[in-house]
Amino acid sequence: MSKITVYHNPACGTSRNTLEMIRNSGTEPTIIYYLDTPPSREELVKLIADMGISVSELLRKNVAPYTELGLAEASFTDEALIGFMLQYPILINRPIVVTPLGTRLCRPSEVVLDILPDAQKGAFVKEDGEKVVNEDGKRLK
Repeated sequence: MSKITVYHNPACGTSRNTLEMIRNSGTEPTIIYYLDTPPSREELVKLIADMGISVSELLRKNVAPYTELGLAEASFTDEALIGFMLQYPILINRPIVVTPLGTRLCRPSEVVLDILPDAQKGAFVKEDGEKVVNEDGKRLK
């Protein structure tokens, strides 16, 4: 079993870039397709705590359930927001990566470099052409 887990949405460019940076470090992570297999309430609460962010910071705002449920209003408790994320996993922002060095919401994708135990094995260029890692495996920004 891998020492790295990624909560992944293959339809998301940021998530795909993050996954490929993990692989560029020489590790094949455990991939959780969270839209198909959402975390349990306990797992989600632990992920949020481990990331050190608020529940609302994990909430994805540019999807239909966010607007339809009126989640922009500040009147919802953390418990209610977690309930909505469990009911509508598309509301969970991604990718979330768990490694022995920490747990992060990897937006932008190069945030993953801060928590990878192993260095990059070579150059990495994002899907949009942005160079992130040079040929020597060194971070460019």
